[in-house]
Amino acid sequence: MKFEGEHLLPGQIGQFFVILSLMAAFVATISYFNAARNNIFLEKNNWIKTGRVAFYIQTFSVFAVFATIMYICANHLFEYMYAYKHTSLELEYKYLLACIWEGQEGSFLLWAIWHGVLGIILTKKSNEWEAPVMSVISIAQFFLMLMILGVYIGNLKIGNSPFTLTRNEIQAPIFSRSNYLTFIKDGVGLNVLLRNYWMVIHPPILFLGFAATIVPFAYAYAGIQTKRYADWINPALPWALMCAAVLGVGIMMGGKWAYESLNFGGYWAWDPVENASLVPWLLLVAGLHTMVIFKATGHSLRASYLFAFLTFIFILYSTFLTRTGILGDTSVHAFTETGEGIAFTLFKHLFEFKYMNVLIFLYLTSFTIPSLFLYFKHYRKIPAIQKEENTNTREFWMFIGSLVLFLTSIFIIAKTSVPVFNKIFNTKIAPPEDVEFGYNKIVVLITTILGLLTALTQYLKYKNSNTKVFFKSILLPTIISVVIFIVLIIFYPFTHYKHGAGFLGAIYVAAFASIYSAVANAMYIFSIQKGKILNAGSPIAHAGFMLMIVGMLISSANKEVISNSSSNGITLPGGGIDPMTKQADNPTENLTLLRQVPATLGDYRVTFLNDSAGKENGKKFYHLAFENKKNKDNFLLKPDVYLMKGGNMSSNPDTKSYLLKDVFTYVSFAVNKKDEPEDTTKFKEIPMSFGDTAFYSNGIMVLDTVINNPTDARANTGIVPQLALVAKLKIIAKDSMHFYANPILTLIDSNTIKHIDDTVYAQNLFVSFLGVDKDKKILVGIKEANKLIDYVTVKAYIFPMINLVWLGLVIMAAGIVISMLQRGNFTKLQTRIVLIATVAFVFYMFLLAGA
Repeated sequence: MKFEGEHLLPGQIGQFFVILSLMAAFVATISYFNAARNNIFLEKNNWIKTGRVAFYIQTFSVFAVFATIMYICANHLFEYMYAYKHTSLELEYKYLLACIWEGQEGSFLLWAIWHGVLGIILTKKSNEWEAPVMSVISIAQFFLMLMILGVYIGNLKIGNSPFTLTRNEIQAPIFSRSNYLTFIKDGVGLNVLLRNYWMVIHPPILFLGFAATIVPFAYAYAGIQTKRYADWINPALPWALMCAAVLGVGIMMGGKWAYESLNFGGYWAWDPVENASLVPWLLLVAGLHTMVIFKATGHSLRASYLFAFLTFIFILYSTFLTRTGILGDTSVHAFTETGEGIAFTLFKHLFEFKYMNVLIFLYLTSFTIPSLFLYFKHYRKIPAIQKEENTNTREFWMFIGSLVLFLTSIFIIAKTSVPVFNKIFNTKIAPPEDVEFGYNKIVVLITTILGLLTALTQYLKYKNSNTKVFFKSILLPTIISVVIFIVLIIFYPFTHYKHGAGFLGAIYVAAFASIYSAVANAMYIFSIQKGKILNAGSPIAHAGFMLMIVGMLISSANKEVISNSSSNGITLPGGGIDPMTKQADNPTENLTLLRQVPATLGDYRVTFLNDSAGKENGKKFYHLAFENKKNKDNFLLKPDVYLMKGGNMSSNPDTKSYLLKDVFTYVSFAVNKKDEPEDTTKFKEIPMSFGDTAFYSNGIMVLDTVINNPTDARANTGIVPQLALVAKLKIIAKDSMHFYANPILTLIDSNTIKHIDDTVYAQNLFVSFLGVDKDKKILVGIKEANKLIDYVTVKAYIFPMINLVWLGLVIMAAGIVISMLQRGNFTKLQTRIVLIATVAFVFYMFLLAGA
């Protein structure tokens, strides 16, 4: 059958480039693999040239596939399943890129793009390391392209193609018709939680960090493969630093997305997917510290190998966790489209994966098993200084810090992997009732240890330190830190009493350690390095990291819910579902606002003004006017929701940011007016003279006067009327509350009369100026609606000092970039340019998203 209106050429072109990319990646892998093992110069060089050409073709093909998908999505070619699932006609164009990497195929493609970019750079810069390093990257590209191949070999399907046709994927009667496209009016569209600016920029940055972790891995492999066991550290260290900066920023951009798009009231909730991305970063940071130790002293080379391997292995493990469906019911981030979950037991059968899950598992094991096998096989051949470090040296405590990071990562990944353990061993280990506290009580202790280590270790010397000089150097930072901490305790004590005095005390200790580290590292720049910023990458990064931790401790410990309905307002349905804990909100922390009726939220008087429709179907903004009762500061917040069928809704918060705090508000309940029955109530006509009283069910109204041609803004309809009259009515409710209504009657021309009604939302009362009767009495129309009063339920927080989190992140990234440029032998001019560009980019992203 020939189907009408299908555009098959883009899909054919895209699939061609997928296959070409796969073949080119295979050729590049074989070529570089042979080059790495060939000692004959001419043959080695020929293999390298072949590998380069194949890799360039592969990278070009990957970009061609991406461009084709973008064309299909941008033009809403719903004959393709990918466009039908991830795009819709209503979707704003700025979210087009987010549509592409919403799906598994698009995110794998994004990963492959970054591998291609990094690989091209390495072909130009890695020199004698090119062959073994590029063989690793090429085989990774081969696996990634397998993920999107979508080809059947018999009954075996290899990968999921982004170019499959909708009619081949969905079974429905319409696909038996040649004109089925005329029945597909729109696509499913982008997940409403992903319709956020951060979903355009966060995934590319995060996947660049993911992709870059393969470079230290590849150099470590090259060190073993070439038996140049120690030489790989020099070229790998700048890459490790770059990766740490990019991956760290990418992870926290995800936190900013969660802060702006999810309504759990924060930026980090120990969600399994968050944890799976954090663990490789912790291992990477541990590894780059052991690399620095080796360069300075010759110690910790074996640990550097292990951390370089484990970092990329855990990137692949996080892919396994998030894309196989095993976390589908424990994480709001996880991909679940490849299946309902993994079902495998250790003794009965190894796995019952779907085909995509098999590929992901093979991708993981193909890098894990060979790398760890080579590591342990060559372990004794890797140089190691047998003499132990002195305890008064920098390298000793740096290694302790790396060990703490390693143990932290093991703790986090073990708790995160409980669903995997349950599947393997058929157990039913349940998460703790308070998941966040289960992590926080351990991480607070770790924060204390890392804070003290990063504060003190910087002042020690490699190999040997003078104890008197050390204590003299650290004395002033210690005094300043103690003073700052005392001021904090007196003027801004922590109020996190939820988990008892012991945990509150632990928070105080962690806060002191973090402040101590930030102050000590900041002072180190000026006292020891004499203000030479371009040589101070390490203390800048440490100071920024600990400043970020200080912001996290304060903003979390002193987070205040100001939407308290137990002593203010009323409690209607309210209380949404926390997307992290899957539990209902505390209803008393949700305040219901009646339209046009002020209520109190902490120091603010808040009025629900009105609502407005967004550009996408079902999206609605709720306009909340805030006024600070103390300083009369005014601002407008517009949290929005997607109202869906069956009463479901997805809420996106809105935030007013100040220097020292954020006012964070989201809609926890809203009525979908489409589900309400039509209001059939009619206006009741009442003749009134000036001073007359009319009754309604909840009170009385008095006609004060009628004004001729008012200046009321509501009378400005864009058309100059011949006559405009406004009736001034005072409304007194049974509870003695006073309201005012000002309905307007306008005469546009001799044949056209326009009524501008007024509404008293608190009384569910509509008032209209209907005209003047023969007795010259004013005809006032009164309608008491039979539907529920217009209202919205909100939850609001104060996040104190949260800007320290984002400021600390920027400073940390800048410090790591400075270290990268210093280790990479960049000139001072190049360093300044890259540093300024990096800081400007990160600030711009946060400011733009905040706007």
